[in-house]
Amino acid sequence: MATPFQLRQAARILREGGVIAYPTEAVFGLGCDPAAEPALRRILAIKQRPAAAGFILIASGWAQLEGWISPTAEQRDRLLAPLDRPVSWVVPAGPRCNPLLTGGRPTVAVRVTTHPVARALCELAAMPIVSTSANRHGRPPARSALAARRQLGASVDLVLGGSTGGATRPSEIRDAATGQVLRAG
Repeated sequence: MATPFQLRQAARILREGGVIAYPTEAVFGLGCDPAAEPALRRILAIKQRPAAAGFILIASGWAQLEGWISPTAEQRDRLLAPLDRPVSWVVPAGPRCNPLLTGGRPTVAVRVTTHPVARALCELAAMPIVSTSANRHGRPPARSALAARRQLGASVDLVLGGSTGGATRPSEIRDAATGQVLRAG
């Protein structure tokens, strides 16, 4: 687990517009402040990924996503229902979403993270953060801090130590409007 000092340092880097790698439920993620367009563009460049792909936002709780999402009452009920595994939901994007977050779509993918390091980052940074796998486009995602450092090197401002949550597959993705599974977890 990352130390409290390292977590505060990572949160400061996020608030200042930097890019970090950090552990999530299944893989290491690349993250930034979702309101910092230069950081979003930097992640796209690091990953060598098309902007049309969009990103996932993670948060420590649903309240942290206010303004970033605009779910209907029915969709909100789905989001708040307890689940036994991490699920990312595709919901209508809110007014705070930059088109780079959504890949130009009217929706954005979001997840309330259960990973202790990722959750602490969101809390300390006082914002949801971008979460996309820490790898170059087409390469396997990093599953350790060492793998993230080897693959991304100095292209990120910090690689935060810690273990992934042990999941072997990325989070399931569901459509909040229908409940349909878009990507199995």
